[in-house]
Amino acid sequence: MTGRGAAALAALATSAVCALSLGNLLYLYIALLLLLLLLYGLVSCLWARRTAECRQFLSASSVPRGGSAMLTAQVYHACPLPVAALRGEYLWGNQTEECEFSAAPFKPVSRRVSLSARHVGCFDAGMRVLWVQDLFGLFRMKKTPASGDAVLSVLPRPFDIEKPRFTLGDDGSAALGRTQEDYNAPEDVRAYRPGDAMKRIHWKLSSRKRELLVRRFETPAPPDTLILLDCDTPRGGEGVPEGKESLRDALCETAVAVARMQMADGSPVRLPIYGARANEFASDQAEGLTLLQEMLAAQPFGGGEDFSRVLNLELRRMRRTGAAVIITTRLDAQIVEGVSHIRRMGPSARLYLVTYTPDDPACQPYVSRLQHHLVEVCYVTPA
Repeated sequence: MTGRGAAALAALATSAVCALSLGNLLYLYIALLLLLLLLYGLVSCLWARRTAECRQFLSASSVPRGGSAMLTAQVYHACPLPVAALRGEYLWGNQTEECEFSAAPFKPVSRRVSLSARHVGCFDAGMRVLWVQDLFGLFRMKKTPASGDAVLSVLPRPFDIEKPRFTLGDDGSAALGRTQEDYNAPEDVRAYRPGDAMKRIHWKLSSRKRELLVRRFETPAPPDTLILLDCDTPRGGEGVPEGKESLRDALCETAVAVARMQMADGSPVRLPIYGARANEFASDQAEGLTLLQEMLAAQPFGGGEDFSRVLNLELRRMRRTGAAVIITTRLDAQIVEGVSHIRRMGPSARLYLVTYTPDDPACQPYVSRLQHHLVEVCYVTPA
């Protein structure tokens, strides 16, 4: 019951008391009129609520950041008594908005709402509550849609960056030359062809088969590009509207940009995720980029392993790594030491520092130390 309904009930009680006390028929008529209004409001509201149905669906399950999706809600009720317009509350992200539906009975009424994808992540979207009210505003009841909330994934949108460089001799050709002369890893043999090196001839097998046979060796896979992403709560952004969310967007989109650049020509990419939802991405096909975008959108960016420890854990991959790309919002002595250690292990190293203050004097000594160890330092400012 609304405040107006409570006032009508109080007026009904007062009129009834006056009618019984004074014997005046006018008060009795007023009491009967208010009783009819209350009964009508209660019956129509209950009827509409019981027969109300709400169906909803999203135009897409995922959209890139900056895009939009359409939420379509369809409301139906079978109450022949006139009621007020139905109001719905829908959830988008962490905010609740309202929309209104026509109260016409016996036919579905649709309403489309545009959902603007401002930040990367997985957000609940959908009609949560449907409010039914009688024509006079005396009663207001809610009904929860049976379909529940849907989840809309807002995917990071990559941008163009400079291709990470491999260290000299780690582009795969040097490894191929070494493997071809590795007599401990033969894959097969084939017939001798003019121009083959004499040291590759399998003399024992050739004498047995009475023809010259040449060892054939495995072709090594190209080295990996290892992307190390800081999945802890972003540092900075205080005092900037939606600063933390924008830092998270920049972290994800930088990682996707590096992966897209490397996978465009078939180079293998690995991105271990040490956040609250531990996972790992590995692919050398451009078609795998969507999977990486979905994995990053689902990552809450809070908790998980400390990033300086992640740098030490990933040292075991350096034998197969040609280039390491580190993406973070924080720069301290532990991270500098971890990145420098990676660089000393052999692969080229590039660090992307995502920050609103690239000229921060507190970071300059750390940047100088990284550059001293031949680590390329790049800055990314959130949009």
